[in-house]
Order: sequence, then structure tokens, then C-alpha cells
Amino acid sequence: MMKSSFQPPHRILMGPGPSPVHPRVLEALARPTIGHLDPEFIRLMDDIKSGLRDVFRTENEFTLPISGPGSAGQEACVVNLLEPGDTFVACVNGVFGERMALMAERAGAIVLRLAQPWGRGVDPEALREMLKAHPETKLVGFVHAETSTGALSDAKTLAAVARENDCLVLMDTVTSLGGVQVEVDDWGIDACYSGTQKCLSCPPGLSPVTFGPKARVAITGRKTPVRSWFLDMNLLIPYWGSSAKRSYHHTAPVNALYGLHEALLLVAEEGLPQRWERHLRVHRAMVAGIEAMGLRMAVPAAERLPSLNTVEVPAGVDEAMVRRQLLDQYSLEIGAGLGPMAGKIWRIGLMGEGCTEHNLMLLLDALGQTLADAGVKVDRAGARAAVEA
Repeated sequence: MMKSSFQPPHRILMGPGPSPVHPRVLEALARPTIGHLDPEFIRLMDDIKSGLRDVFRTENEFTLPISGPGSAGQEACVVNLLEPGDTFVACVNGVFGERMALMAERAGAIVLRLAQPWGRGVDPEALREMLKAHPETKLVGFVHAETSTGALSDAKTLAAVARENDCLVLMDTVTSLGGVQVEVDDWGIDACYSGTQKCLSCPPGLSPVTFGPKARVAITGRKTPVRSWFLDMNLLIPYWGSSAKRSYHHTAPVNALYGLHEALLLVAEEGLPQRWERHLRVHRAMVAGIEAMGLRMAVPAAERLPSLNTVEVPAGVDEAMVRRQLLDQYSLEIGAGLGPMAGKIWRIGLMGEGCTEHNLMLLLDALGQTLADAGVKVDRAGARAAVEA
């Protein structure tokens, strides 16, 4: 029997997500709930669409937040763009590229996996060779910022290769949108999805998506129904359309959308280029501190994701014990490795509100002390000096 309210502990969130939420966003979440067809809520929906177009850097009319986490946005893109028998090339260099492939298989597509090394960006030449061998490919999908490994792929070049073969392009920006440069229109991305809980520093539960003109034609011109009623963009677009044409689809998460609106306002106030620069600056400081401490980054410098950093676990160290101690003694959360990188890396998020020099110093001090307690020789003073330099 429930007897008392839940009081969450205060955590310093520096894992792969969620990221810390700004007090203004938390306050927005607590505002009075109104009806999801209220005229004022419709005005809010229009503001959110405009704010999302800004962060995606697109003019796409079909830009909106899916009522569900990033995986819902991922599945919405996959099931709307693919029909049974379509050929889909999935660039797999981590957990989330593979998840895209699995979703496409459930949609009835013929899935070709372009397997790439974990911890590296996708090789555009490997994609070019795959598409030469499979000119029937309808859609190419890749993860811009692979959360499972900390690798950043060259999205602009990958999209150009796909367009050389007249393919639609699907991009995952769950861990890059709002923290790393994303240019949907300039790069020629046809469909893109993200999540609110990473660099946008909003609670999890919403997934921004955007569809360009070619994707829109593919969706509206389908020969078969979308294999998900809830995620069918042919039904969702009228719900998020202009006020004169808006029709009921589902009860939107009203208060969650208040939070997203405030988070997008914070991005606009900081400035998107300035936000990208902040993430890159703190990332570089972290690399300097980690390497000065005597540890190693897991991804080559040119392919590192600023918002999600992966650090190699020193030989003989119980990585789970380190994470437990950081949480128990410092109330600081970092993430474990996944798949073949499990037990080999730590995943450290520098995302949104959590991407600050202050948080970085807390992390380096706590990690250095924890490793020293475990008998690892580390240079804690050198790490601090490298960050402050």
C-alpha cells in the first residue's frame, strides 16, 4: 500500500541520459493542465513546431513532437517510410543502428546491415559500395551520434552518398540535437528524429521528428497502411496541423509539452551556435582532464561525440564498482558500456544543462578519488590543471 509521496534523491546526471533539467522547465511542467484542444494549447503547439524547426535547422512543415520517447520517434520514421518489400540499408555501428534495423524488419522491409566497427563513425565509402551493390535501396538510415559508443558520424557526407543513389535519408539525432551541429535542410536529410531528455534537457517522454518533402510524398503515397495506428503520420499530421484543419487523434501529454516549450525557449535564448560551442568546449576540457589523469578515450579524436564521451576502463578495474561508488558517495551518475563494449568503457554525458565546467570538475575529482581508492595510479592534480589551463 502506498503511504507517502515519492521524494527522489538529488543526482548529478552525467550518464547517457536523461540530463539535468533546468528549474524553469520543472516549473513549466507544474503549470495548470488545460485541454489538449483548448485554443491556447493549440497556440502552444504552433510555437513548439516553430521551435523544433529552429533546432533541426529546417523549414519542414512536418515537424512535431511524437508523444513518446526517442524510440517512438525512431519507430515512427521507420514504419512511415518503409512498406513491406522495400529495401533498407541500416548503418550499424552501435546499439541504436541495430535497433533501427530491427524496427525495419518488423515493418516488413528487406534489411541490409552495413556493419561498422563499434566506437567509430560510419564510413561513407563503405556505404557507397553497399549502395552500388544494391541500387534498389529505398531508404538509408544512420545514427548521427551513437549513444552506445560515443561516436559521431559525418552526416553530411553520408546523406550525400545516399542521394547519389536516389535514396531517402533517415538520421537519428537523439544525442546530438541541441548540443552538436545538426543541419537537416543543408545536409539533405529527408527524415530525422530525436529525444527531449538529452541535449535539450527536458524530461524524457517526447520525441521530436521532422519529415522533408520527399519523405512526405513517400508517406502520403503509400500503397499499404502504416503498421502502427498511433504512429501513422497521415493521422498525426492533421492533429498537429493548422488550427483550421486540426482534428483529434490522441490526448497529448499537455504538461510535458509545456516543459518542451520552455526548453526550446532556453535554447533560443542561449543561441544554437553558442550552445554547440559550449558542448564542444567542455568536451575538449574533459578530454584534456581525462588524458592528464592517465586514462584513455575510447573513440578516435576526429570521431568523438562532444555530448557523450566514452572512457576506457583501466585494466583490472571493476567498472560497475566505480559507478556504484560514484552514485553512493557523490550522488553522481555515469553510464556503463553496452553490447561488445560492456565492461570496457564508461559513458559520460555532457549534455544540455549538465554540460558545464563545474560538473566536469566534480566528475574528474570524484572519478579520480574513486580510482585511487581502488588502487589505480591517477594524476588528479594534473587532471584539474589540464581543465583549468
